[in-house]
Amino acid sequence: MTSSSRLDAAVDSPGFVLVDYAVFAAMLAVSVAIGLFQSMRKTAERSEVDDFFTGGRRMPAVPVGMSLCASFMSAVQVLGVPSEAYLYGLKFLYMCLGQALNSLLTALLFVPVYYRLGITSSNQFAKTGPSDDDELSKGGCVLSVGWVLTMSGGMKAVVWTDVFQVVVMLSGFIAVFTHGTMLVGGVAEVLEIATNGSRINFNDFGLDPQRRYSFWSFTVGGTMVWLSMYAANQAQVQRYISCRTERDAQWALFVNQLGLCVIVSSAAICGIVMFALYSHCDPLKSGRISAPDQYMPYMVLDIFRDLPGVPGLFLACAYSGTLSTVSTSINAMAAVTMEDLLKPFLIGSSQRKQILLSKALSFMYGVGCVTTAALCSLLDWGVLQGSFTVMGVVNGPLLGAFILGMFIPATNKPGVFGGVAVGFTLAVWLAIGSSVYPPTRQRMGVLPTNADHCPTANTTHTPTPSPTSPHGLQDFYSMSYLYFGALSTSVTVLVGLVVSCLTGPTKRSSIRPGLIWWDLEPKTRHVPQENMSDTMTPPTIPLNPEKEQEKIVFNINREDPKRGSVL
Repeated sequence: MTSSSRLDAAVDSPGFVLVDYAVFAAMLAVSVAIGLFQSMRKTAERSEVDDFFTGGRRMPAVPVGMSLCASFMSAVQVLGVPSEAYLYGLKFLYMCLGQALNSLLTALLFVPVYYRLGITSSNQFAKTGPSDDDELSKGGCVLSVGWVLTMSGGMKAVVWTDVFQVVVMLSGFIAVFTHGTMLVGGVAEVLEIATNGSRINFNDFGLDPQRRYSFWSFTVGGTMVWLSMYAANQAQVQRYISCRTERDAQWALFVNQLGLCVIVSSAAICGIVMFALYSHCDPLKSGRISAPDQYMPYMVLDIFRDLPGVPGLFLACAYSGTLSTVSTSINAMAAVTMEDLLKPFLIGSSQRKQILLSKALSFMYGVGCVTTAALCSLLDWGVLQGSFTVMGVVNGPLLGAFILGMFIPATNKPGVFGGVAVGFTLAVWLAIGSSVYPPTRQRMGVLPTNADHCPTANTTHTPTPSPTSPHGLQDFYSMSYLYFGALSTSVTVLVGLVVSCLTGPTKRSSIRPGLIWWDLEPKTRHVPQENMSDTMTPPTIPLNPEKEQEKIVFNINREDPKRGSVL
């Protein structure tokens, strides 16, 4: 069937049928069953709050790595990446390079600190700042069933559900680009059409920061965005410390990287196949869809309308990413609330009481997330840019604060507060400005599409006119959204360092051992694994060499005799 005939028939397409809903329901049922199984399974192991939030620190590297991969490959990526590849070309695969650099930096610089301190919440390292700031970036991708598996099974349920959902996501992508390629006429035909349409464009090495996507925006901006999600985000830190050993945690990151590359590549290939299918009749220009995020769902309903069940698989693919994200977020927020806010008031309470409270927190956050999802559905945002912009605005300054605390001994409390305040303000200002004064399609590098051969004439989509000659601040607002996080992180670190020096830097001798990365490596490379057979808990760093029994558990902070808590 030709592209034109498919488009013409798609107008009367019935959409989802009973089989599609059955496939989708089966995915949800399996996800919930995993959580219930982990909750009801009886073992000889002790049941403690630490088991609920970290899986008893016994998780193997491969499932944890797949869970890390699934955590941020949500419906945002399932819907957003194919449409971005459709509009901007296959250079989107440079995102994999930014992800690889992030995995390497996180494994070598941040994981050793978190794992050897034996903490449960990343915010235990930094006492300053609200505990759940890093979770704001994921509030819009929520599924109501998500909190069921989280509340019941804890981290083990989250990890093993993520493994299942990665398989579902990949199955959906493979089905889409395989069938789409067959309809176009084969791989050679897809590549020829994509090449003629300038979609095979790996040679974009321009330094213009206003280009939406280029080699540099992905390797510099993309690396910093992903680093803010992996290095300072409670949801990811919780997975690192659930591994058996520090080496397993690092291997989990590399497994995660492999999974990210496979999923991003599959999604981008779907975008290129989509362009080959609709190279003569763009659904957006023809008025059959109203936003770029609808490209992928439209294509699925179009090419699979004669194959019941496959659209349901794609729906399961999109919701698998969402369910993974929400289960991750709920478990992380519950862990932060429990460890950073409530546990100091629960000294002496039973483990059973603390576990029940943890499940209640998961349920409460689940209800809140469902409410947030309903409200966010009213907003008209592009999913990928909106998601990465929020991550850059919120997580960027947070990453800067962790860099100051882990790598710059001179940092003090006013420096951290000042840096985060300035970095966050700048990022918010830039994000708002870019929304009010969006760059032109030409400046962003949007590739041309065609609607000259559409079989019927619906309403034509006309982009909202943008200023043709931006100048001054409008030029600044035209910066690629991938740079928002890098800019906010850099400003946070720079301002934090300057303020710390002006207000009196912290003396290195006053910093407790194990809190600075430069001191951590030589002092803990050969830390004896005491009692690992009994507790399987990573060794912690003594606060005082003369009192080895004192362990870092809560509110790890630096202390300056003159200033008090620093970070």
